[in-house]
Amino acid sequence: MFLALLGGAVVTKTGSGLECGNEWPLCNGKLIPAYTLGSLIEYTHRLFSGLAGLLSLASMFAFWRYARERRDLLTYAFMTLLFVVVQGGMGALAVIKSQSASVMALHMGFSLIAFASSLMLALGSKRRYKDGKSDIAVDEGPPVSKGFRNLTWITAFYSYIVVYIGAYVSHTDSRGGCTGWPLCNGEWIPELTGGVGIVFTHRIAAALLFILTAVLGHLAFWKHKEHPELRGLGVAAVVLCLMQVLSGAAVVQTLNNDRLYIFAALAHILLIAGLFGVLCYMSVRVWQLSRRRN
Repeated sequence: MFLALLGGAVVTKTGSGLECGNEWPLCNGKLIPAYTLGSLIEYTHRLFSGLAGLLSLASMFAFWRYARERRDLLTYAFMTLLFVVVQGGMGALAVIKSQSASVMALHMGFSLIAFASSLMLALGSKRRYKDGKSDIAVDEGPPVSKGFRNLTWITAFYSYIVVYIGAYVSHTDSRGGCTGWPLCNGEWIPELTGGVGIVFTHRIAAALLFILTAVLGHLAFWKHKEHPELRGLGVAAVVLCLMQVLSGAAVVQTLNNDRLYIFAALAHILLIAGLFGVLCYMSVRVWQLSRRRN
């Protein structure tokens, strides 16, 4: 799933989406396309997306067959399979018929949910059984408060909104709307028209996400010492969000250098994918822990 997400980002940032023409699953009428860099990028992305679909199907069957009691894992496996299929279908439609920037941003969003679901499946699978034989993983320690649970949910949901705005920036080709960082065109509040307004909205949204994540990480680390898993997730979220902010600054600083820009842009996408996955898994864990109050 990581490679499929990375491939999609490379396709977008290199403008290789139509290098195979308006054909799917064939590439310019061939199953194995002629060698060009653009067609190789697009075809490789299709290959990894197809493999991700097959692996998610195999995972769904494996967890249904051998870990049916773990309903959380079955849910993660089902969501991975569902959103791999959805984002694959949207990708195929984008090739066959041009889509609006808002729809293409949704394609990125669904890919992110598929990746986050697979990450939650991996993290959830690592949870140890209390005695090594139980069918259900057992939580220890006091339950978490509903306030902390709600803050986690809000942060995770809001992070998806920030991702969508960022994808909209990319698909409307508004990346050059703001020059300089943290100022936008030399101003704290620029004229909010066209691409400038889109990019500036994304910056404000990202700043608020960092504040929310910092508060969440602080509470997870200092107020939930009985839950090492939550503390680790909180620290990971803060670190990923901070690196995400720095990668955003790097994107702005490398706008005029295509070779450096592609690496900064890819790092920006992959970091937010990791952050979203961590926040999603954390949302499930605080829900499981808060239910123990009842």
